[in-house]
Amino acid sequence: MSAIAPSVSNAINNAIPQSADGAAAPLSAPSRAIPREGGNSLGTFGVKSGLAQMLKGGVIMDVVNAEQARIAEEAGACAVMALERVPADIRKEGGVARMSDPQMIKEIVNAVTIPVMAKVRIGHFVEAQILQVIGVDYIDESEVLTPADEEHHINKHNFKVPFVCGARNLGEALRRISEGAAMIRTKGEAGTGNVVEAVRHERTVMAEIRRASSMNEEELYTFAKEIQAPFHLLKETARLKHLPVVNFAAGGIATPADAALMMHLGCDGVFVGSGIFHSGDPAKRARAIVQAVTHYNNPKILAEVSENLGAAMVGVTIDKNLQGGEFAKRGW
Repeated sequence: MSAIAPSVSNAINNAIPQSADGAAAPLSAPSRAIPREGGNSLGTFGVKSGLAQMLKGGVIMDVVNAEQARIAEEAGACAVMALERVPADIRKEGGVARMSDPQMIKEIVNAVTIPVMAKVRIGHFVEAQILQVIGVDYIDESEVLTPADEEHHINKHNFKVPFVCGARNLGEALRRISEGAAMIRTKGEAGTGNVVEAVRHERTVMAEIRRASSMNEEELYTFAKEIQAPFHLLKETARLKHLPVVNFAAGGIATPADAALMMHLGCDGVFVGSGIFHSGDPAKRARAIVQAVTHYNNPKILAEVSENLGAAMVGVTIDKNLQGGEFAKRGW
């Protein structure tokens, strides 16, 4: 397994445009115009994590066709996730969930100007190679799809396209980053409309970071072994007091209040899957969730954007009888 440079934050900062005085310059709106060829630095961890930084403060929406992608873009989404079935339908229909049809993904890529993501199965590096060739902007190695490999995640350093991966705790997050993930999200429990697991995972990550930040170097060595994380990444995280890459919320977010809650807990943005296009008024709910992420500290605005949204998706209880099982337990 290849490892990233010890000072991840320096790599990230070097990938972000700077003004003459050295201060970070304002990032332009996310765009699909991400270079694919040329330049020795293309595909380095610093470049990929810098691209992910451009999504901070945004909402990424699951879409299954070009029409939904356009609705998401018009609502203010910073990116869309192209897939054939949203997680709620994957749960309901069962069977093996695989990478989506490349033709469908290309139609979505051609329909919008914002970045397009797509999912691959855990460990399925050939699916990832296909997505890179057809021009997606980010790849999600996702537990929502049926894992292809029960022992190995993809070596994400081998790809030019940035990867996002899910995590339930700090150890999982740092293992994925060591494999080359440029962005982390909570796993939550996708397709349930129930935010409780996303809350649990984000609180766990942040609590473990706070614990690490109070340790000396000897204690960090022991903690790194305990959580099975690379020491240099844990040390960097403890110094920063947050993950060294962008950290989004995902899994069960269905309302503007859910999205705002996850921002309060320390997330940099949110993924919304079934919660938008399984609701009564997808376009209005999409706009409301974007506003909620932007104004998560303003209860008055949150109250206004939460009015008259139509029915939310039907949520389910997460227990041993959960249809499709617990996706979050996939991966290691």
